[in-house]
Amino acid sequence: MVERTRRELLRLGGRAAAAATIGGLATRGAWLASAATRTSASDGDRLLDRDLRVGHLPITDASALLVAHHRGLWADAGLPSATPAMFRGWDALAQAFVVGEVDVVHLLLPLAIQLKLAAKAPITVIGWGHTNGSALTVAPHITRTEQLAGTTVAIPSWWSVHSVLTQRLLASADLTPVVRRSASRAARTVELVVMPPAEMVSALGTGAIAGFVVADPFNAMVEVKEIGHVHRFLGDVWRDHACCAIAVRTELIEQNPGAVRALASGVVQAQSWLHGHRTEAGTLLHEGKYLPQPVPALDKVFTRQADDYAQVLANPTWGGEQLGFTSFPHASYTSELVSLMQSSVIDGDTSFLRGLDPTSVHGALVNDSFTRDALQSLGQPVEPRTEALSP
Repeated sequence: MVERTRRELLRLGGRAAAAATIGGLATRGAWLASAATRTSASDGDRLLDRDLRVGHLPITDASALLVAHHRGLWADAGLPSATPAMFRGWDALAQAFVVGEVDVVHLLLPLAIQLKLAAKAPITVIGWGHTNGSALTVAPHITRTEQLAGTTVAIPSWWSVHSVLTQRLLASADLTPVVRRSASRAARTVELVVMPPAEMVSALGTGAIAGFVVADPFNAMVEVKEIGHVHRFLGDVWRDHACCAIAVRTELIEQNPGAVRALASGVVQAQSWLHGHRTEAGTLLHEGKYLPQPVPALDKVFTRQADDYAQVLANPTWGGEQLGFTSFPHASYTSELVSLMQSSVIDGDTSFLRGLDPTSVHGALVNDSFTRDALQSLGQPVEPRTEALSP
């Protein structure tokens, strides 16, 4: 009974935090509307008659958006942007995006699919902001996935690649995820709970959870604090996967395609800069006040090497330990993701997934023309893709 009460408090605490953040949207919206313009273009050269409003979570998946703002890449093209607004959890960010408080976000791809197809939200994915960059991180005593039986593992959202691949990892160890009930070691079940990423490190440190699956730098923070370790990089499970995409409100495409073109170009340029300046990126994001985590954790995200993780990498040639920067949104990936979502446990209304043709989703969700044009204008090819999933 005591254990059940603890789990209920854990679950309710995560929901309360999300609700509190959503409740602050009106204040945040006023701040966004009044944010100072940062642009080197004259008013007559502007592509928008106001600042571009960017929303993000405090994770390194947002790096391309943050660097594009910091380096003035949008401003130079005549697209003024307010300082990116940081949200605590995915529910709050999605809410702000859907109601129009922000114009562009990095968004969990399964969440984007759910918002577009089930909620009929007016959003469009224009590209990927990154690849890889997430991991299953566990308590110090856990060395095998099988040891998660009877424990609780946190994920950032049911509508996430993290949830999908966590369930794949559990299945490979003959474990079964359960929802809204305690896990059983005897039954080889693992309770999955949704938790804001910002709360995961402390929850692992106190023993409230046995592990979590989320984007960096929270996995790196656990390593720096020495309160746990990376058990498996998700990039080692699905090669060069994109857990997040760059999404814009569809009205921006319809009313200001030039602004979206500049937006995509800035993201692609920022990705190129990040790829060539890995040792500088962590300091820039911290000192620029974009991400609150300490520099050692941020540095680790950008500079990890396969040799340091030889014991946990099943596919060392994939580069799954490194946050990558590939922008073109491939249709084969979207299709495979939808198929995985259809076979996953999700605590929510999944009726829209039943009977859905996975190959039809990409065309309904994605407009890749802006990213394709940006890559071509910068002399960068659209890299071919072959899906690769590992147990």
